[in-house]
Formats: sequence, structure tokens, C-alpha cells
Amino acid sequence: MFPKDTLRQDYALKFLSRSMEGFHVGGKTALAWRGIRHNLPAREPLSLWGNAKAVLPPWLVKRFPARYTAARLFSPKLTSGFGLQPLPETPDGVLVSEPERALLEMLSEVGVHQGVEEARNIMEAARSLRGDTLANLLKHCQRVKVRLLCVQWAEELNLPWAPAARKAVGNRRSQSRWNFQFKSGTTLNINP
Repeated sequence: MFPKDTLRQDYALKFLSRSMEGFHVGGKTALAWRGIRHNLPAREPLSLWGNAKAVLPPWLVKRFPARYTAARLFSPKLTSGFGLQPLPETPDGVLVSEPERALLEMLSEVGVHQGVEEARNIMEAARSLRGDTLANLLKHCQRVKVRLLCVQWAEELNLPWAPAARKAVGNRRSQSRWNFQFKSGTTLNINP
């Protein structure tokens, strides 16, 4: 960047993607960028993901509020880069999670950086997910909470892809109920 230049978000993210393994825009940000949203605040932090622990540079966070997650949400057996594509309008841009992957990333943050009610409302808007793509991701998802929450809410909301999600996770009615107590005191009950 030259003096008096304006730093552009897309260029900054593309720059980071060259030095951070598996770097991509994910979760709620990816859903919003792909048209699935629910009342986004004006300065919502970017949800950035990657494979390795890292700290976002201060110059980036100062200009573009962001949060970085280095969680291994999926099994190493999942094809590298599965569910990641640049946005159609920027084919050479940074990788952005496709809606199915972004949904699971957002669900993994429920109770941490993501509110329960808002996550459910966003999921309700995700009616046109591809069942086969979501099923593949669910089969490789390593977080039980994410798998069960995805299936339970999809069935409760009567989403068109709910049967594919249930089939991928399997029928586990014989298992006990999962209860999650969040730092905020909120309890989330998930049926298997």
C-alpha cells in the first residue's frame, strides 16, 4: 500500500490468505455474503477461519473488525478445500465458505460468539441448501453439538434438506439428550 491509499477489505483478506493455511471467510459472514442473513448489525465482525492457530494483524482488525477461528471442525478425511469457493463476482478473491459449510461453522460458534436465537433465525432462512453437500460435511463433522443441532433445528423448522441431514447423522434416538450450559447461563437441550 502506498501513502494516502485506502486499504480495501477484499485485498487485505486475499493477502492474508497467502500466508495463513486454510484461511477463508466462514460462518455467519459467509452466509451473509452469500445472501443468507437475519438483521445484520452495521459493524458485525468478520468471521475468519483457518487451519492453524494465528493472530490477526492489528492493522487488519483496526480497519475491519474481525474474529479468527482455528478449529478443526471437519475430519482430515474431508477433501481439502471442500465447500470453499470465491464469490462469483470475485473469482480471484478470497475463499468463502459455501452456505452448507458456513452453516456448520456458525453452529459451532453457538454459545461462544453466536447467540442461539439469531443462529436459529439464520438457519430458518437457509432453505435452499444442497442436501448432498451438507450430508458430506455432516459425515465429516467432528463436533457432536454441531451435528445434532443442525439436525434438530432442520427438523423443527421443516427445512427441505432435513431428511438428508438426518440420514447423514443417523438415527440416534436410543442415545440420551445433550444439554449445553453456556457461560451466559443459557441452556440448550439437543435431542439425538
